[in-house]
Amino acid sequence: MTHTTTPGTVPGAQSISRAARILSRPVTLNGLTVPNRIAMAPMTRQFSPGGVPGEDVCSYYARRAAAGVGLVITEGTYVGHPSAGASSRVPRFHGQEQLAGWARVAGAVHAAGGTIVPQLWHVGMVRQEGRPPFPDAPPVGPSGLRLDGTGDGRAMTRTDLDDVIGAFAEAAGAAERIGFDGVEIHGAHGYLLDQFLWAGTNRRTDAYGGDPVVRTKFAAEVVAAVRAAVSPGFPVLFRYSQWKQEAYDARLAGTPQELEAILAPLAAAGVDAFHASTRRYWLPEFEGSDLNLAGWTKKLTGRPVVTVGSVGLDGGDFLRGLQGEGAAVGGIDNLLDRLERDEFDLVAVGRALLQDPEWAAKVLGDRFAELKPFDAAALATLS
Repeated sequence: MTHTTTPGTVPGAQSISRAARILSRPVTLNGLTVPNRIAMAPMTRQFSPGGVPGEDVCSYYARRAAAGVGLVITEGTYVGHPSAGASSRVPRFHGQEQLAGWARVAGAVHAAGGTIVPQLWHVGMVRQEGRPPFPDAPPVGPSGLRLDGTGDGRAMTRTDLDDVIGAFAEAAGAAERIGFDGVEIHGAHGYLLDQFLWAGTNRRTDAYGGDPVVRTKFAAEVVAAVRAAVSPGFPVLFRYSQWKQEAYDARLAGTPQELEAILAPLAAAGVDAFHASTRRYWLPEFEGSDLNLAGWTKKLTGRPVVTVGSVGLDGGDFLRGLQGEGAAVGGIDNLLDRLERDEFDLVAVGRALLQDPEWAAKVLGDRFAELKPFDAAALATLS
């Protein structure tokens, strides 16, 4: 949607029309054209008893697509490995009933005009012993270590590695078969693939442990297996982060050179687009540049990138920017500046979109006065 601004318009009109113009541009991820630059960030909801997404989950995602979200990235879904999950209410991406539910979700999003990819997930050592959906399965990880350094899990064997790689590949193939537009591999936030990437949890002395490049081996093998399981034009996204749950200061890379060493093997293995997860998208990643993590990711790999991190949750700065009250650090003008200079390609919106299913329609339609501030009570609903 494109608007023009004429002399005498109300304060903020220029920013508003600019938001609609910049965010409404389509973007291509391999063989997929996403109709605009707004993505729905993956958010665990636990509204799928038995791991089966029902009609309420269908409606939840379809409402956001109908309101203008270009790319829906689903909540994390467990791949078909016994130790992958830690809740019987988180959806699974394996099993006949579960996949039938997901096929209905994909169909509903498409009918509403959106595109959709499932996020494929293995929690690794975040799992506790005895947890559903498979309580007898032990927590596993690269070295059996949790994020705090305690070691009450099992270091993965060669068989474990092969089984998990196969589970990701099988889930990806199923996603394409039942009508999804791509897949996202969850390699962030201290979960299994990130546990291999991070020195704090990967103490292996075999081919999967060592320097940062060697530590990418397992994640790259997962990517390669996923890439081989789907058609050439089917997009493969990879989400990663520096921070971990309960370890917000953790870093995979301290310099751009170190980051490139980690990302290059993943790109070579078949990642079509990266999803660079930060807690606040406007913060620079390395000294000497205002590029955020997504910006550096695109500069280093040349791949399209999704940015994420507190869009619309910055103490009102986003709304004030929409109303023409200055280009706040986390405000709309800052976001649009970065998009316009191609620092990144898509913007994932999380809690603001959870609170307000109409968020995208309001921003694209200049209905900024109707935007609702986030209320934590929204986490308890599937509105």
